[in-house]
Amino acid sequence: MQGIYPNNFLALDRELSDYGKAKVAVLPIAYDATVSYGSGARNGPRAIISASSQVEFYDHDFRCEPCQAGIATLEEIQQQSSGPEAMMTVIESAAREIIGDGKFLMALGGEHSISFPLVKAHRRKYPDLTVLQIDAHSDQRDEYQGSIYSHACVMSRIGEICPFVTVGARSFCDSENERRAFKDDRIIRPREIRGDPKTISNVLSMLSSDIYITFDVDGLDPSVMPAVGTPEPGGLFWDETIDFLMKVGREKRIVGGDVVELAPIPGLIYPDFTAARLVYKIISIALRGLI
Repeated sequence: MQGIYPNNFLALDRELSDYGKAKVAVLPIAYDATVSYGSGARNGPRAIISASSQVEFYDHDFRCEPCQAGIATLEEIQQQSSGPEAMMTVIESAAREIIGDGKFLMALGGEHSISFPLVKAHRRKYPDLTVLQIDAHSDQRDEYQGSIYSHACVMSRIGEICPFVTVGARSFCDSENERRAFKDDRIIRPREIRGDPKTISNVLSMLSSDIYITFDVDGLDPSVMPAVGTPEPGGLFWDETIDFLMKVGREKRIVGGDVVELAPIPGLIYPDFTAARLVYKIISIALRGLI
């Protein structure tokens, strides 16, 4: 793998973006073949990387510049014309190579279906993996519009290979998988986070030591993140979200992650910048023991 993406994340110089030296690899995945409402998520990775050039390197919470650990940006994975299943195979193969090189992999979507092959690749290295999903939707349909690899089914596929906990959901489909997750208290709504201080402790107790974070940006409230294909009112706000992720990082090891479903709005730049800040914050939290 070579860090050859023309505009690398944070606009880092060659020394900090060299793949051989970097501890982190950013993988852009321009894919939105199964979106069911607003389109444009395939443009999310480029928008995030472009906006990241304006993100400050210094992280006040950690009193350092986490990017000094090195962040390489890889060539974008393009949408496969042969269909969703072929796309899943391509993504998993790329992820396995990056993980095999000992990198912390942060993927940029694209639609949420890309998370399944990414989790599969991480699960091979981390058998005790738990997925933490931040999302407005449960994504617990078994199939949608004729595909089991739809963005609306991603957590059903992930749930077949490892445990997960969903935080921020407020739109539901009443599928059998979703009902099972509710019964097991693995779907947490924003009002539960705010209404009971014990909720976050309960979430942490359900997570194993090794965590993969999949962050659909529609988990954030539309006032914070309007540039999404399927917006839902009543979402998470910025400070409470970062506080929660910091608590996860203090108690668990974040071994990989993705940020998905940004659908850029022409002329509106702050959602792109917010997504870039989020990506850098997750990387920073994950690298807390290495910086």
